[in-house]
Amino acid sequence: MIPSILPTYNRAPLSFVKGEGSWLIEADGRRFLDLGAGIAVNALGHAHPKLVAALTEQAGKLWHTSNLYHIPAQQALADKLVEHSFADTVFFTNSGTESCELAVKMARKYWYEKNAPERVEIIAFHGSFHGRSSAGIAAAGSEKMTKGFGPLLPGFKHLDWGDLEGLKGAIDSRTAAVLLEPVQGEGGIRPMADHDLRALRQICDKAGILLIFDEVQCGMGRTGRLFAHEWAGVTPDIMMVAKGIGGGFPLGAVLATEAAAVAMTAGSHGSTYGGNPLACAVGCAVMDEVTAPGFLETVNTRASQLQQKLGGLVEAYPEVFAELRGSGLMLGLKCVAPNTDVLQACYDAGLITVPAGDNVIRLLPPLTLSEDEVTEAVSRLDHAARAIKDRL
Repeated sequence: MIPSILPTYNRAPLSFVKGEGSWLIEADGRRFLDLGAGIAVNALGHAHPKLVAALTEQAGKLWHTSNLYHIPAQQALADKLVEHSFADTVFFTNSGTESCELAVKMARKYWYEKNAPERVEIIAFHGSFHGRSSAGIAAAGSEKMTKGFGPLLPGFKHLDWGDLEGLKGAIDSRTAAVLLEPVQGEGGIRPMADHDLRALRQICDKAGILLIFDEVQCGMGRTGRLFAHEWAGVTPDIMMVAKGIGGGFPLGAVLATEAAAVAMTAGSHGSTYGGNPLACAVGCAVMDEVTAPGFLETVNTRASQLQQKLGGLVEAYPEVFAELRGSGLMLGLKCVAPNTDVLQACYDAGLITVPAGDNVIRLLPPLTLSEDEVTEAVSRLDHAARAIKDRL
């Protein structure tokens, strides 16, 4: 008999009932140091007092009206995002998946309104993850994502990660845009080098096509800048955001330049829940914290401390770990042992990590991780690695 919850998840045998900062408490009372943050969602940790206050205050006033009416908190959050990014305009969604859907629609509508309706193809990269909608799985293109869900949404080409020469050859009269994560998350924490991002921007500019960044996982301070592309000194035309922007409350957004968004007029897109008062009240509180003076500097300090200690761990356990990769507090340990074994050893050590492709475990802690928690996290990883080594 099928369970009452559709069995699409291979869940760990853990049931968390409370969170405190960087810590999760299991139903049996065990405390786990959380280096997963709900897959990079809980950017400010669990039960952050300012997020709790923002949500509680708004919940006592108004939950939902729909986008038939003006929503003051939505306007406030849009203004904050425009102020701190390349964007001129913002559309709010409930998730990264929905943000992908709009980004694809926006790029195609852009060309339709420019009297080039044949320009519908979007070039993406192997190893990517853009959500599990029809557009998202077609954009990723992997058999794991697409098998059994055909016919796939047409209009996508796929290149090897970082293949800029191949990109030049792939652009033709049907190309609308290039789509990529500046740091691949599900694909195994694979950053695109800054010089390659700059070259990519130049390629798109020369071809006159749009550049779409998916910063659902790597955005909102995760790499030590508000958005990961800032390290390279380039900007996209369209960008997908979610996860950390809501600090745990479902919220996503598409940010765009005025030029890229010009075709999205009244009635061209919509969302019943997107940008509702509850979500945007929390989003405003997240933005205020992440853009506060000194916050990202502290993130970079913690990232350097963690990366240094993890580098020593890789050297100490070559039978377990092959390399450390990533940026800021978006880190990956490529494993020699099966990453599922390492994941379980981390659970046994009271540590939450997240699996990824390429035999990687992801370390995506709250951006509020303390120096003492960095030390404790590496101590628990050391315990997990020693347990794996002893079994070899």
